[in-house]
Amino acid sequence: MNYDTLITTIAQVHQQAQVGAAGAVNRQLLLRNWLIGAHLVEFEQCGEDRAAYGAGLLKRLSADLRRRGIDGCSPDLLERMRLCYQAYPQLRNQISETASRKLLSRPPSGGQQISATVMRKSRTSGRRLPTPLSVDALLHLSWSHVIELLRLDDPWKRAFYENECLKANWSVRQLQRQIGSLLYERTGLSTDKRAVIERARQQAAEAPGRLADLIRDPYVLEFTGLADQPRYHESDLETALLDHLQSFLLELGTGFCFEARQKRVTIGNEHDYLDLVFYHRLLRCHLLIDLKVRAFQHGDAGQMNFYLNYWKTEVMPTGDNPPVGLLLCTDKNQTKVEYATAGLDHQLFVSRYLVALPKPEQIQQLIERDRVLWEQRHNPDLT
Repeated sequence: MNYDTLITTIAQVHQQAQVGAAGAVNRQLLLRNWLIGAHLVEFEQCGEDRAAYGAGLLKRLSADLRRRGIDGCSPDLLERMRLCYQAYPQLRNQISETASRKLLSRPPSGGQQISATVMRKSRTSGRRLPTPLSVDALLHLSWSHVIELLRLDDPWKRAFYENECLKANWSVRQLQRQIGSLLYERTGLSTDKRAVIERARQQAAEAPGRLADLIRDPYVLEFTGLADQPRYHESDLETALLDHLQSFLLELGTGFCFEARQKRVTIGNEHDYLDLVFYHRLLRCHLLIDLKVRAFQHGDAGQMNFYLNYWKTEVMPTGDNPPVGLLLCTDKNQTKVEYATAGLDHQLFVSRYLVALPKPEQIQQLIERDRVLWEQRHNPDLT
């Protein structure tokens, strides 16, 4: 064995170990979520006090779990866990009896219910059901894949994408892209079905990234307690600008407390990231900052409004004032800004907030100066 062979062999061993470790975490996450779904169905059907919670069960449960330090259980995700239990009853055989001896001693009532519903639809349409995935095959899919698959009501459509995920080793983004491009429908309408599928597989092969997707999956990071690293979401220029902006606000000494950077906001299986989050202890409100290293676009206002509404509903503590949003762009067309923000909640920006917050001109000057300095340092020809 020569040196180059040694290097290649060690690199392969390292990569295989990484994939194995990430895969093991994914399997445990999927099994945990299936079991949570099983407990939800059991409680809703047989819980002694289920009537007291009713339709608000998932929202209340999510808030109580978050207070116990258990993340990744938003009402939307809890609903997905319930669907996971119902859609994949075969995972029951993979759950240890010690995990829930009482629950698993009963027949999988939720799975039976959904199977009965699908069977009725199948008899009506004259279609037989696809063969369920084996447990081993199913555990090759990540929880993020399963979330996307659970959105598909048609059992044959879901089976089609399950098979393609396994055969072509699709990442979650590739799965989303193919569902969005109607690959299932296009394949059904095409006279050359194999060519359509082969083209989709070729596109997946041209965009490798399965290992990175596994390791950086936000659900996996959250489940293991690892940090969702900012460097996954920032360019070098954004990093430099946010560093200076963060220091600038803290140096003002007017009550700002740094809370988070690249704060993840997850709805369903879509992840957005807030650049900076501060808490103002005098005003008792959060300041949400989103930086765009480009000119203002009308969608930016809607995105900030989304962040503010999410924060008020999911994060804002009782007794606090509503959050304040600060959207920073390198340039803006005032008319476009006015149209984009018309009808949004401007009551957030009342005068008592503006007294304690830095003047927009201060921040604008800081951003513009730092951007110029960064570009000069990395592009000497500009000086």
